[in-house]
Amino acid sequence: MTIEEIQTVCCIGAGNMGCFNAIKAAISGYDVVLYDIDEEHLQQATQHFQGLAAFLVSSAYCSAEDIPAALARIALVADLEQATAKADLVSESVFERLDIKRDIHQKLDQICPAHTILTTNTSYLPLSDIEDVVQRGDRFAAMHSYMASPLVDLVGGPRASAATIDILRRYVQSINAIPLVLKKEHPGYVLNAVLGPVLATAMYLVIEGVASCEEVDRAWMRHRSAPMGPLGMLDLIGLGLVYDSWLNREDDGPIPGLRPQVLQLLRPLVERQELGMQSGQGFYHYPEPSYQQAGFLEAGANDDDVYRPLVLALVASAVVVAAHDVADPEDIDKAWMVGTSLDTGPFAILEQMGVAQFLAMFTGHVAAGRFNPGKARLVMEYLG
Repeated sequence: MTIEEIQTVCCIGAGNMGCFNAIKAAISGYDVVLYDIDEEHLQQATQHFQGLAAFLVSSAYCSAEDIPAALARIALVADLEQATAKADLVSESVFERLDIKRDIHQKLDQICPAHTILTTNTSYLPLSDIEDVVQRGDRFAAMHSYMASPLVDLVGGPRASAATIDILRRYVQSINAIPLVLKKEHPGYVLNAVLGPVLATAMYLVIEGVASCEEVDRAWMRHRSAPMGPLGMLDLIGLGLVYDSWLNREDDGPIPGLRPQVLQLLRPLVERQELGMQSGQGFYHYPEPSYQQAGFLEAGANDDDVYRPLVLALVASAVVVAAHDVADPEDIDKAWMVGTSLDTGPFAILEQMGVAQFLAMFTGHVAAGRFNPGKARLVMEYLG
């Protein structure tokens, strides 16, 4: 059911996330306008909606009967003023570059109706680096969604009102998603801030020759009862997107010196257009990757030495988020479980391990150069 304050949603950017957010809003009963500066790109959205609709039906988000009416509620518009003329809510999903984000929000602030709430779907750019270009700071926030998860992060800008966050929280619930209101902005929000170091550690293990892609994923899947491992998740995310994120980041990630190694690992795959599931080839072959084959989990020997760095990265990264007072441990566990569909969060894993045992293993992990020393000190102080 729609909420009273929002009847028309304008999605800016006809890429994966813009189309995904548009069709979910339309299925939930909202009138939707999808805008893109590239008319050819905009027209391709019609075909893109068909694939997203099939995914949403197969994942039981809606029924096949819901789709025709939803598509009829979506208008494709290449004029920004026309697209936003009746917008109660704007969801921006343009390319992840700060200058582009700032430019589009400055324009939106000038042309949107006075009551319109502006949101950005940025994955990693600081909200505060965008917020200062808008006058309506009380109605500006991050509303960050995930392609394969009902989790939606909500973070208010420094001037955002409690009323705005409440409207956004109820809107997220109205599209059958799960809102997580963060206490403050943080790179990667919660889920990506915790998952990212696990994925980075998985690539590190492959780069260093500790284990193959299959061995890394098998260890994770066995110990966490997961349907896929970190390298499979990277294929799902898309290796082009992963490569761009590492190319544009300013630090090495969770492991000192890792950035150039990751780029060296991913560059040839990207150049060959082996981008993961979307292209049929990445770390695995699709549509029938080896990790989905019978007997995959039974192969191989003891994998504790492969699993241990992954789980230490998971728990330590969750502790870093809590130490920064971004979210409470229970909300961090909730974000992880909702986002990954796994039944145990990192703080529950920490409780099962015991703080003393975790710190004993983590100290050796840090000494081996497998975790950022500054963040490691924060972990030890928090658990101290």
